[in-house]
Amino acid sequence: MTNLTKLPGKREPRQPVPVRPARIAPLPNLPLFHKIEGRIVLLAGSGPASLWKAELLAAAGADVLIAAGDEAGAALYAELAAAPPAGRIRVEPRPWREADLDDAVLAFGDLGEEAEALRFVAAARARRVPVNMIDQTELCEFQVGTIVNRSPVVLAISTDGAAPMLGQSIRTRIESVLPLGLSGWARAAAHWRPLVKARFSKFRDRRRFWERFTRFAWEHADRAPDEGDREALFLGFEQDRPEGRVTLVGAGPGDPELLTLKAVRALQSATVILFDDLVGPDILELARREATRIAVGKAGHGPSCKQSEICERIVALARAGENVVRLKGGDPLVFGRATEEVEACRAAGIEVTIVPGISAAQGAAASLGFSLTERLAARRIQFVTGHGADGKLPRDIDWTTVADPAATTAIYMPRKTLAEFVSHALANGLSPDVPAVAIASATLPAQRHVAGRIADLPALAEALPAGAPVIVIVGEVSRNVSAEALPARIAGSVA
Repeated sequence: MTNLTKLPGKREPRQPVPVRPARIAPLPNLPLFHKIEGRIVLLAGSGPASLWKAELLAAAGADVLIAAGDEAGAALYAELAAAPPAGRIRVEPRPWREADLDDAVLAFGDLGEEAEALRFVAAARARRVPVNMIDQTELCEFQVGTIVNRSPVVLAISTDGAAPMLGQSIRTRIESVLPLGLSGWARAAAHWRPLVKARFSKFRDRRRFWERFTRFAWEHADRAPDEGDREALFLGFEQDRPEGRVTLVGAGPGDPELLTLKAVRALQSATVILFDDLVGPDILELARREATRIAVGKAGHGPSCKQSEICERIVALARAGENVVRLKGGDPLVFGRATEEVEACRAAGIEVTIVPGISAAQGAAASLGFSLTERLAARRIQFVTGHGADGKLPRDIDWTTVADPAATTAIYMPRKTLAEFVSHALANGLSPDVPAVAIASATLPAQRHVAGRIADLPALAEALPAGAPVIVIVGEVSRNVSAEALPARIAGSVA
């Protein structure tokens, strides 16, 4: 009996494989949010930086005891002590005493002399009180990050004391894009949580409600919510029917900075992610850590998961109520077999949406600094696959269009068939002198390329790294690309 798995062009079967997220990278500090409402915090000394610390501690509801050193130091805090943002501030015009630490939960020092600072640290540690010495990072047991306040949403940014100005610039950027209205939605969530728990007894239903709430909050982040919003969310929710859904997401050619905002939001709301081999770990790191990751790689000329099995897995997960993201390299609508997965979902009555991504041709051209169209040289772009389902060069390519001098042709996945493709194209009228470029690992730090005449490209492409995904762009638009293999540089990707 013939062993079909050994026939030429037959790919070995491959099973979907669950993949755990990468281990968290080492941290210089453990980020914590400390409950200090109504508890004593000691602040010893005085200065502009300690005045801000006193305001911050009071805003968190602490009972702040300030040993200001003398009358001049106490005067610095007078206005704040008269009207604190919350909590209570007691200012005493005297040096600190060890007994001040007896009931404190935190200690801050703004003490100029090194000997006095060391004595304060030693006294705090002897009483197991965490201590922070302002502007003396080496003496700190904890640090207070730069804060973005959308209370009760609070973000803290730390550079481990290495670059405070950088932390402040990060805060400024976040402040510019984080809607002020989110604080109102967060307060509403705290108020509504007991009602949601009483209305939905199952954890899965509550999780789905809060996913819906989150999407709604972002859509209306410019205003505060009201009771009508809550009732609208309740009324639109069907407790007895799992609302599994599927999103096909384009991961782009590899650089995570090229993901769309919509793609990032989809990743961060997914409960299950099925991803291809071309999706790198940096992109998967953008997903929530609790999401289940399943590798369903489909490699040309290599072991691959069957498309039918992928479709079955997607449908089964969605029917179980999961929020499924099918993550594909490039754009799922360009040689991504999106139609099969969309039709499988629709046949099962499952909601499916598509988030397009930057395709490899766009990413490769951008990384090398040329346009895919030009008014006088290239009025048309055509995307062509370098291999069919059997791994061979497709027989139905329109060679006349490939030979058109006014067209730019992007050849996807041509690694094994490039020589045959070029031979057919030349035989059907493509000029051997047409410029072309082959790019491996487009947009990634490992990107390499070779450029030259189309007739010479198959031989040139042999120098590209083995196993790397390759795209070829043929046409006059690539005439100025250097023949030297260079690392990728995307315009604007470097701040």
